[in-house]
Amino acid sequence: MIAIITGDIINSEGHQSSEWIDILKTYFTRFGPSPMNWEIYRGDEFQLKVTKDNALLTAIHIKALIKSVKYLDVRMGIGIGLETYIGSGVSESNGPAYQRSGRKLESIKDGKVNLSIATGNEFYDRTLNLMLQLALDFMDSWSVVSAEIMALVLEDPKASQKEIAKKLGIKQSAVSQRLKRARLDLVMDLLNYYEQAIKEV
Repeated sequence: MIAIITGDIINSEGHQSSEWIDILKTYFTRFGPSPMNWEIYRGDEFQLKVTKDNALLTAIHIKALIKSVKYLDVRMGIGIGLETYIGSGVSESNGPAYQRSGRKLESIKDGKVNLSIATGNEFYDRTLNLMLQLALDFMDSWSVVSAEIMALVLEDPKASQKEIAKKLGIKQSAVSQRLKRARLDLVMDLLNYYEQAIKEV
């Protein structure tokens, strides 16, 4: 069982690729080499292979990184399942994980949801997608500073507020306020639930 994240950048046409593509490439390289583990294609679309345990954390981290660039956002479909064929790159490989991910992305393009998941388990799909819909209510509204601080926390969840303040060159009290505005507590609750749920899938 693996996870495939298929996504595209929202509002990319109003930005130079150089504003976001290096951010994504740098992040993606931690998951292995391209094109076997990830690819960016057709200008603003991407596909990434990760472990099923890591999938939601990775998707939210990608969202925080992309929203750190003003006016940008990202739409993603997560597919959990088997990989039955390994091609010369992630975009040529196949299996339920790939099919679910691609279909999810297509199905949300016309909707108002920017992140959705398909695990093959109807109960958990319904529950997780409802929780994601509620979480997106505030995640879609992250400001650049909220997204920036979320990206730092997801990068190193054990970092203290003092360490984050030092990195950003701001006061610890400002870090605390920004994390409250970004609703870090709810994001962590969602990730904890996902961690438990994915064991059942």
